Amino acid sequence: MIEFVKMHGCGNDYIYVDCLDGNIPSDPNGLARKISDRHKGVGGDGLVLICPSERADAFMRMFNADGSEGRMCGNAIRCVGKYMYDNVCKKENIEIDTLSGVKYLKMSVKDGVAVGARVDMGPAVFDCAKIPAKYDGECIGKKIKIAGGEYTVSLVSMGSPHCVVLCDDPDALELDKTGPGFEHDPMFPEGVNTEFIKAVSENKIRMRTWERGSGETWACGTGSCAAVSACVKLGLLKAGEPNTVSLLGGELIIEYTDKTVFMTGEAVTVSKGVYFGDGE
Repeated sequence: MIEFVKMHGCGNDYIYVDCLDGNIPSDPNGLARKISDRHKGVGGDGLVLICPSERADAFMRMFNADGSEGRMCGNAIRCVGKYMYDNVCKKENIEIDTLSGVKYLKMSVKDGVAVGARVDMGPAVFDCAKIPAKYDGECIGKKIKIAGGEYTVSLVSMGSPHCVVLCDDPDALELDKTGPGFEHDPMFPEGVNTEFIKAVSENKIRMRTWERGSGETWACGTGSCAAVSACVKLGLLKAGEPNTVSLLGGELIIEYTDKTVFMTGEAVTVSKGVYFGDGE
């Protein structure tokens, strides 16, 4: 019997379990698969464990719907910040540890409740060896053969690997057919998250995302950071200014600089409940 809170950021929904007492599920991979199932479980894009940390306010562990563990999740970390503010510590400046390092959150508060956050996501990484991707040096706006076709792509890491693809109309794509080809392409030894984007103005892009281990999601925080970073490098967006990423589930504001990338967006509690596993 596991108590949980379901939260979302721009429709990117996860099931959150408070493990701050050190009582961590013995099989979080299996639990993620079961609890994320939208017919026999709670339903979500994955599972997030809020664990104790020796160097931050909490440690975030994120598991995709297929049970694989992710290193970072931008929408989830805002919700972890919200949980911490609302339930553990009334601090507007919160530090959350992840497998990609400590991230720093500035919470937005309304009527005593956290409603969103601005997150220092750290610098964008363009060195393909560090993404990792089998491509020499950097890949920014390169037309390459990938996923059974030829696409103009940029490769970026925001603590997790991303392939940003320029296209004419993201909404017209059959992502359930196109996405898996990118996720499992041999170029990416650890798989990849793929963002299909179009610049619609000098400070706004439209994006759909296919996340490794979860499929298409309504939003992706690290993917939005990667997409804006690539667009700045390509001259489609401006550095040091707020840029809007329009997603299926809402909008995120991303600010790219040479030293770091800032992400601002909502964090929403959907429900609280108890998960009974196999129905005992």
